[in-house]
Amino acid sequence: MTAMFIAVVAFSVVAGMMHGARWSVRRVRLTQMIRRRRVVGVLTVLTMLLPGIAGAHGNVSIEEDVCVQRVGGNLVHFNAYQPQNEAKAQYCTDIPGEGDTFLVVDLLDPGLRNIPVGVRIVRGLSETTDDQTVAYWPPSTHLDGVVRGEATLAKGLYKVIITPEGLSPSSYLLRVQQIDYGKMVRNLVGPLTVLLLLALIGYELSKSKRLRNRRFPGHS
Repeated sequence: MTAMFIAVVAFSVVAGMMHGARWSVRRVRLTQMIRRRRVVGVLTVLTMLLPGIAGAHGNVSIEEDVCVQRVGGNLVHFNAYQPQNEAKAQYCTDIPGEGDTFLVVDLLDPGLRNIPVGVRIVRGLSETTDDQTVAYWPPSTHLDGVVRGEATLAKGLYKVIITPEGLSPSSYLLRVQQIDYGKMVRNLVGPLTVLLLLALIGYELSKSKRLRNRRFPGHS
């Protein structure tokens, strides 16, 4: 809805500029035409950005889903739940609260369902320190394609290490009550770009209006 509103406002500004140029003399029209072309170029960039901004929080393909990884060449999907904090919310790498956390690994490729798969949750970034292990589920087969478990997570960084028997392991980095500044900056890039483009459109419109007032001081 926000993206649609921005697009409507931007195109309304251009329409107003085109209507105001009808009564201008030829020289003013030429100047405004050049400015309108600049604005149209800006709007073209804005239009290209809007779908990406609007879809930033929408559905994504498996290849773009950060919750999907390859383990030994096979796809798995990871989710975490904290029903005591928010019943229907599901998380992947960023978990907003501490406490009991239900962890679910979906074995998307059927090949993983016939071999033992083990999961270890380690506090910190190490994969080998046994005294930092907060939960461990020994390798076993999961014919339904779902590995389930529970761990109590305090504030900090964790690794979820998934190890299929005979295959290379893979891991997810979990942030529990941590601020991901990189993600915050990426989320701000789109809205800030739109604001800058709209400011440029307003500046061009203001220059055009000042020029008309200088040429035709009797017009409002």
